[in-house]
Amino acid sequence: MKTQDWYSEWFNTPYYHILYKERNDKDAELFMKNMTSFLNLPKSAHILDLPCGKGRHSVYLNSLGYEVTGGDLAENSIESAKKFENDTLKFIVQDMRCPFDLKYDAIFNLFTSFGYFEEDKEDLLILENFKQGLKKGGFFVFDFLNAEKVKLNLVSEETKTVDHITFHIQREIKDGFIFKHISFFADGKNHSYKEQVKYLDVDKMKNYFQKACLNITRVFGDYHLNPYESETSDRLIIVAR
Repeated sequence: MKTQDWYSEWFNTPYYHILYKERNDKDAELFMKNMTSFLNLPKSAHILDLPCGKGRHSVYLNSLGYEVTGGDLAENSIESAKKFENDTLKFIVQDMRCPFDLKYDAIFNLFTSFGYFEEDKEDLLILENFKQGLKKGGFFVFDFLNAEKVKLNLVSEETKTVDHITFHIQREIKDGFIFKHISFFADGKNHSYKEQVKYLDVDKMKNYFQKACLNITRVFGDYHLNPYESETSDRLIIVAR
């Protein structure tokens, strides 16, 4: 059974951006600065940031001197991001499951933006598109939650108030997915959304990458680029070519 299009519905709402407005930009910027330095990318490099949301990380990468294209399936996010465009920063509507029009020196898939679909073949298709979208010698950077740590430390229920909206969040691991159920009252009515990402540990991802002909060169466990440890690392970050 094919998964419902939960991501387009939820990501296109203003409430998604309200809930996650307090994400730590400093950590994200530190990661991108560390990663571009580690990759030794020349300033002439063209980077694809996919998916890019409203473009804040594309903007930061561009501020480091790189040409950047930000892509996202959510048309509302791209419309919002376009106000940041300049000669070396562009935003496009792009489905990861569709081939890219250009090839890039580096492609960044950041902040757990993978594993949305029930069928493995769709995940593999996305990775194959990333591989095909790289110039010769280009780098693919994959940044995902550390599923093993999430499982060990799962917070099943949480309440969070942002901009006078109280979000009730429930989490569970079921049928090979990590689910987040989000409910709240706003603008005169009740709302209910979900997020789901596949439970993908390091061994599963290595298998995916091998099938997509992506050759892994390094695996890191956090935005400081420390080595990956299955039970303690905050992130699963894979660099491949």
